[in-house]
Formats: sequence, structure tokens, C-alpha cells
Amino acid sequence: MKQIQKILFPIDLAEKYEVFLPWVSTFAEKFGATVYVLYVTQDMSGFSTFYVPHAGIQGLQKEVMQAAEKEMQAAKQKFFGGFAKLETKVLSGKPADKVLEFAKSQKIDLIIMGAHGRKGLEKAIFGSVADRVVTGALCPVLTIHPDLA
Repeated sequence: MKQIQKILFPIDLAEKYEVFLPWVSTFAEKFGATVYVLYVTQDMSGFSTFYVPHAGIQGLQKEVMQAAEKEMQAAKQKFFGGFAKLETKVLSGKPADKVLEFAKSQKIDLIIMGAHGRKGLEKAIFGSVADRVVTGALCPVLTIHPDLA
């Protein structure tokens, strides 16, 4: 049987990620795995189409990271108390890229994440983090539509 020692659970703090927790906890308990909860804040430096002093963007990015860290700690206490082995991390950058980099650097065995199934213009504008993770991951990826969780 394939052993799963490390599970990556990338979350979007703005979405209802807790609907996926039964899936994550089932795999974590079955294999005695460590769960890595990852949130990636969008890097703000690429959004400026007009002049903004570099220090202004850096300050904003720092505030975003601090707020995300605070939200992650609140989520950890509220939703992840029952996990025996848990680690949390907040990074900044392009979400799909950071998920893939983190999975590779930590030698993750399984990624479990939500997939919204966006189509058409919405997918063209927002893209699909899940699609990019599935095609770029070096380990299996379990994607779950929120309506099916």
C-alpha cells in the first residue's frame, strides 16, 4: 500500500474551505499523516498600473501578510484543533506556483484541494488554480467540488 505521510491542503481564506475538512481528516487519520495547511496571498506588486511608491506597495503587502497570518491562526483554532499533526504556512505570490513549490520543497505525498469548476469567461479571467496544480504536481491531487463535499 502506498504510504501518505504528508498531505497539503491549500486553502482560500475567503472561501468555505471547511467543507473539505472531512476529506482531509479521513486521509490524515487513515495514514497518520501530517497536514500542511497553506494559504497564498496574492503578490500586490504586479497590480500597480500607475505609479505607487515602492515602499507603499511593500507596506501594503506586509499588512496583507500580517492579516493572513492572523486569519490562519484563527482558522487553526476554530477548524483544525482535531488534527494530531498539523502545520500552517502563509506565503505570498501566485497561488498555483506557490502551492507547487511548497509541495515539491516539502516532499508532499498528496494534495487535497477544492475545485470550483469555473467555465467560460470566469475561467479565462480568474484561471484555475486547481487545474494548474493538477497538471504541475509531482504527487497525486484530489480535487473536490464544494457542492460534492
